[in-house]
Amino acid sequence: MTPSTGQHFFRHYRDIIFLLSGIIAGSLAGLLLQEQVLVLKPIGDIFLNLLFTAVVPMVFFAISSAVAILDNTGVTARLVSATITVFIITVLLAAIIAVIGVRLFPVTQHLESIATTVEKTEPLGEQLVKLVSVGEFYELLSRKNMLALIIFSLLTGIAARKAALSGESFRRLLHSGNEVMKQLLGLIMLLSPVGLGVYFACQVAVTGPQLFGDYAQSLATGHIISVFYYLIVFTAYALLSGGWSAVQRYWRNNLLPSATALGTCSSVATIPANLKAAKDMGLPAPVTDMVIPLGASLHKEGSAIAAVIKVAVALALAGRAIEGIDTILLAMLIAVLVSIIEGGIPNGGYVGQLLIVSAYQLPATVLPAIMIIGTLLDPVATLLNATGDTVAGLMINRLVTGNPAKLERLNRN
Repeated sequence: MTPSTGQHFFRHYRDIIFLLSGIIAGSLAGLLLQEQVLVLKPIGDIFLNLLFTAVVPMVFFAISSAVAILDNTGVTARLVSATITVFIITVLLAAIIAVIGVRLFPVTQHLESIATTVEKTEPLGEQLVKLVSVGEFYELLSRKNMLALIIFSLLTGIAARKAALSGESFRRLLHSGNEVMKQLLGLIMLLSPVGLGVYFACQVAVTGPQLFGDYAQSLATGHIISVFYYLIVFTAYALLSGGWSAVQRYWRNNLLPSATALGTCSSVATIPANLKAAKDMGLPAPVTDMVIPLGASLHKEGSAIAAVIKVAVALALAGRAIEGIDTILLAMLIAVLVSIIEGGIPNGGYVGQLLIVSAYQLPATVLPAIMIIGTLLDPVATLLNATGDTVAGLMINRLVTGNPAKLERLNRN
């Protein structure tokens, strides 16, 4: 590895390297100091509190600003409907495959339970009402009502878009707020190596070295499912979109986006490579311009798979498991929502992790564990998130044109 190559590698993996360094340092401190390390726990609490206070406005601005500008893409209703359909179906399939994977190969069956009490289960109707709505506006400002906030943000974005010229200033405000909150979250995440390192030290001190084996098992399962999805499912998608010629076009031009996604851990950073790959695959400009940028923000199959893994870990930590139709359906719903709400930036899954804690009414102490797993799964999840957009474009083009033979002719026009 040349010096320039080493610098390039470090620049793209810097955040993960720092986080892993914090985790390793915390683990050693937990092993060596044991319960004495618990005196540092307030440091981790401060980090989590900063994250909790930033996440609510971040979610609001991110979602409402994205929805507010949808009409500015200039695409046809048919292309929009095909894009939404493919995005939702592929993310749901990713979630289903992940659920099957963790059911066949349980990832957290040896994790120690940290739940001390079990709350009485409310009727399903009441749970649904509390999950999707609140009675007062100020309740939207609580991280415990994340899904209600997401729905309110979607409606705000739609209203801002429908306001046309009168809503122009408000749409600029939403966009500006989104950019500011991204910077704020970035500042807070600078503390993550220390904050999560302290939490990990406390976990190691309490649960012991067995914790490492449990995380390794979860991560191995997540990577096996992801590699299967990348090689087999993406190939099947390309085959459905245009036969073996589409499969060949996809894999011949998917190398650069794959390397870019793994190297940057960012769906947004992979957009230029994806745009070039989509063009080389023969996708027409209208499909490319719609699917690639929108997919970087709203289409994340890797994040859906990672979300199911994190749900399994979080439930096991609370003495529960992914079983029962209501638990499984909620996990799939969370996977779809995570695919939509996560930003195309490294470590953008923290919002989804908070949603898991909120939706399943889990103790906040499970959050550091799933944050660690989410970070370690980030490279392979980004690989699926980014490279899934081009194969989705092939399928969307098939739905729009009705015949893959029209692809090259439409592209020439």
